[in-house]
Amino acid sequence: MIAFQQNRSGLTHRVQTKIDPPFPGFVGKSEALRSVLRQVEKVAVTEANVLILGENGTGKELVARALHALSSRRRSDFHSVDMGALTETLFESELFGHKKGAFTDAHENRTGKFEAAGGGTLFLDEIGNLPLGLQAKLLTVLQQRQIMKIGSNERVSIDVRLICATNQPIHQAVAEKQFRPDLLYRINTVELVLPPLRERVEDIGMLASHYRDQFARKYNPLVQSISEKAIQKLESYEWPGNVRELMHMMERAVIMTESGTIQPEDIQFSRSSQSDTHVLLTTLNLDSVEKQVIDAALSKHFGDVSDAASELGLTRATLYRRLRKHELQA
Repeated sequence: MIAFQQNRSGLTHRVQTKIDPPFPGFVGKSEALRSVLRQVEKVAVTEANVLILGENGTGKELVARALHALSSRRRSDFHSVDMGALTETLFESELFGHKKGAFTDAHENRTGKFEAAGGGTLFLDEIGNLPLGLQAKLLTVLQQRQIMKIGSNERVSIDVRLICATNQPIHQAVAEKQFRPDLLYRINTVELVLPPLRERVEDIGMLASHYRDQFARKYNPLVQSISEKAIQKLESYEWPGNVRELMHMMERAVIMTESGTIQPEDIQFSRSSQSDTHVLLTTLNLDSVEKQVIDAALSKHFGDVSDAASELGLTRATLYRRLRKHELQA
C-alpha cells in the first residue's frame, strides 16, 4: 500500500490495489515522497532498467513492486532475488537454472529466476554486494539476453524487465574498482534515490498514526491515538533504521502502553541505535551464545543482514545459514 494525500493521475489507487509488499508502504505528504512517486509513475510505463538506491528500511522492494504493478508487464510474474545471500556456487543455479544430474545435488531440473520471470520483472536486491567475478557473469547475460543452464549446451533467450537495488554507495564502489562500470551502465538506465526518513520529518506523524492503527487492530483496539508530545519525540529522532524502524517501534508502543493514547514514555528508542550493543550471556552453551550474539547484531542494525554480517565478521550467505540454523528471522 502507498498512502498519499492527493489523488494524482490514479497512481495511489493502482498501487494500493496491486501491491502486496513485505512491510506496509509509504505514507506521507512530503515533497521528498511526492518526488519519488512522480518518478515511479514516469518510469514504470517504460522498459528501462532501473537502479534503486537508498538506505535500509526506505522501501526499495516496495518501489520495485510498484514499478512492476504499474507496468505493461503487471500480468506476468515479479521475482525477487537477494544477491547478497547467494554463494558463488549457487549463483548460476539460482539465476540461470540447471539440468538434472548437472552436479551432485541436482536431483531434478531447475528453472532459474531469469527464465521464471519471463515476460515479467526480475528484481535483484543488494546488487552492490555481488563479487566482481559474478558481476562479469551477470553482465554477459544482460548483454546477450540469453542464459545457459548448468549442465546444458543450449542457450535460452530471456525477456525480463530488470530492476536492481542497493544500499551501498555504488558509484564510490566503481571508483574503488569494486563494481564494474560497464555493469552499472547496464542496470541504471534510470536511477531512483529514496529519501531517508530524517528527510521526511513531516511524514513521521502520519506514519506513526498509520502503524498505530495497524497494530491496534492486531493487538489492542483500545489504543486510539498518539499524543502530540509523543509525535514531537518521534520527530526529534534521526531514524537510522528509517521507516522499518518506526514500524517496529510503534508495534512495541501499542503492545506496551497502559492507556488509550500513546505517550512519550511509551516511545523507547533502541539502545543499540545510541550506543554499542552489549550481550548479556545467560548461558555458556556455544549454540545458545551464537544465537544471542546474532540476534543482538540484527537488533543493532534493525534487521539489516549486510550490516549485521559485517559486524559479526561473516559473509551474508554464512549469516543466512546460521539464521536458518537458529530459526531466526531478519
